[in-house]
Amino acid sequence: MLYSIVGQDVEQSLEGRKAARPAHLERLQALRDQGRLVLAGPNPAIDSNDPGEAGFTGSVVVAEFASLEDAQAWADADPYVAAGVYAHVEVKPFKQVF
Repeated sequence: MLYSIVGQDVEQSLEGRKAARPAHLERLQALRDQGRLVLAGPNPAIDSNDPGEAGFTGSVVVAEFASLEDAQAWADADPYVAAGVYAHVEVKPFKQVF
């Protein structure tokens, strides 16, 4: 089943994001290589694809997992969590209609 994983950043998260980004992307690439990743990306803090120093306010991942527990465990192990980038992460089942 698909699950949405929505991380909400702490204030001033940009430096932590930059430091943890390679490991974060490596995990997403693994999901993609397994054919389980539907989409992933950050939420810019301003209305721009390149927000520069304004940074980001969070991220969204939609991917396939065997269960809600597996999706939660994957989200909990994210490098952004370990680096303190995310203040909160919410994992929910997701039904793709389009």
